[in-house]
Amino acid sequence: MSAAIHPRTTTASGTDVRVRFCPSPTGLPHVGMVRTALYNWAYARHTGGKLIFRVEDTDAARDSEESYRQLVDALTWLKIDWDEGVEKGGPHEPYRQSQRRDIYAGVLETLIAAGAVYESYSTAEEIDARNEAAGRAKQLGYDNFDRDLTEDQKAAFRAEGREPAWRLRVPDEDLTYVDLIRGEVTFPAGSFPDFVVVRAGGQALYTFTNPVDDALMGITHVIRGEDLMPSTARQLALYGALIEAGVTDFMPRFGHMPLVLGETGNKKLSKRDPQADLFLHRERGFIHEGLLNYLALLGWSIAADRDVFSLEEFVAAFDIVDVNPNPARFDQKKAESINGDHIRMLAAEDFAARLVPYLHAAGLIENPPTAVQQATLDAAAPLVQERMQLLGEAPGLLGFLFRDDVVYEDDALKGLPANAGEVLVASVGALELVPEHGFTAAAVQDALSAALIDGLGLKPRVAYGPLRVAVSGRRVSPPLFESMELLGKSASVRRLGALVQHLG
Repeated sequence: MSAAIHPRTTTASGTDVRVRFCPSPTGLPHVGMVRTALYNWAYARHTGGKLIFRVEDTDAARDSEESYRQLVDALTWLKIDWDEGVEKGGPHEPYRQSQRRDIYAGVLETLIAAGAVYESYSTAEEIDARNEAAGRAKQLGYDNFDRDLTEDQKAAFRAEGREPAWRLRVPDEDLTYVDLIRGEVTFPAGSFPDFVVVRAGGQALYTFTNPVDDALMGITHVIRGEDLMPSTARQLALYGALIEAGVTDFMPRFGHMPLVLGETGNKKLSKRDPQADLFLHRERGFIHEGLLNYLALLGWSIAADRDVFSLEEFVAAFDIVDVNPNPARFDQKKAESINGDHIRMLAAEDFAARLVPYLHAAGLIENPPTAVQQATLDAAAPLVQERMQLLGEAPGLLGFLFRDDVVYEDDALKGLPANAGEVLVASVGALELVPEHGFTAAAVQDALSAALIDGLGLKPRVAYGPLRVAVSGRRVSPPLFESMELLGKSASVRRLGALVQHLG
C-alpha cells in the first residue's frame, strides 16, 4: 500500500454495489442498529445493488439465539428485505460467523504463507514491562517486539508451552481513504501497532473476521456508525494484505454515519434508553412506514422544507454521500408526529386492520374479530384515523365501543360542570324522541342541539362535555354524535342515565 488512496478501491456504483448489515445478536434491536440497516437497504435499492444480512455471533458469552430471532423479527416487521444472508441463503454461505471458523483458518494460512502475519508470544505483562523500561507510556501498547523473532526464539517460546497469537504486519506508512460521508481521512504511519487478528488458541477476532467476510462476500460499500471509524485504520491495513495475498482484488468504500444523540445532552443514545428500544416503539403503536421515515431523517433529508415521505420516495432520493456527518438528535415528539402523518396516509381498510392487534391485546376484541366487532371497527376507524399519532391509542379511543359498561377516567369526572346532571337528563329526554331506525349522527345532533343549545342556552363545550364522558368515559373521544350512532339508541340512552346515577 502507499500513503495515497489505495489504487484498487472499488468503483462500484450501480447493480454491482454490495452492502451488508452485520449485527451481533446481543440484547434487543435498537433504533441506531435499525438506521444502519435502513441506510444500507436504501442504498442497495437505490443503486439496484444487493444487501447481505449476516450475523456476527462469535461472542458466546453475550450472543443468544433469542436475540438473533428478534433481529429477524425486527427486519421482517420493518419490511427491510435482504437479497442474501441468514434465513435466505446465497452464494457465500454460511452467513453466521460462528459457522465460518474453518474459512477464517484458511484465510489465516494464506496470510501466513504471504508473510503478512507473524507469530507473537508477548504477554500483556511483558509488553507493559518493556514499555516501562523504554520510558514509553503503557497506553501505547504493543511495541512490535515479536515482528522479527528468529526461529530459535520462537522455538524457545514454544518450549515454554506458549501458543502464539497472530499479528498483522502493519505497513509503516500513512493509510488514507475517502469517507463517503466525511471526505478524505488519513491515519498517520505509526498511529497503531501490529495488531492481533487471531488469538492464541485459534480464536479469530472482530478485526479479522469482519473484513475477511466483507472481502470474501464482495462487499463494495461498508456503511456503519461513526463509533466504528477508529477500526477503519486496521481494516485498511488488513485489506491491503488480503489484496496482496490474492484473497480479494479490491478495497471497499467506507462511510461512517453520524451518532444518534438522546433528547438531552450530547451523549449517544443509550441502548438502555426507552427511545432506543425498537420493540417498545412498535408496542406503543409506531407503524413501520412512520418509524423508518423518522429514522431516515437522523442524518439525511429529502428537502429543506419536507419531513414526510414514502419509502419509495426515500429510496429514489437516497444517496449515502448526502448524509450529514453531524450528530443527529432523537426527538420523540417529532417521531410521533411523523408517524401520525403516515397513519393518515393509510387506506381505511389497512388502518382498521392494523388496529386489531392493539385492541385484541387490550382484551376488547377477538383476533380475528367477530363479524359484529369487525363491522363496528370498520365504522369507527375513520372517526379516529385523523387524530391518532400511535396505534397504541386505539384501546383508549375506541374501547368504549366494545364494552358494555363505561369506565370513567378520573380527570373526565373532575372536569364535569356543576350542571352535568341537568344536561344529561335533558339529553335523555331529547334522545328518547328520536326513532330507533332513524338514530343517525345527524338526527342525534339535531335533537341535542335543540334541547341543550336552544333549550338550555348552553355553549356546545358545556353542553356536550358531560355527554362525551357518559358515552366514552373520557374527555377526549371520537366525534360524539357518530359515536352515539355506532352505539345505538338504547346503549346511548342507558349510558347517559348511568352517569346520572353515578353522580348521585
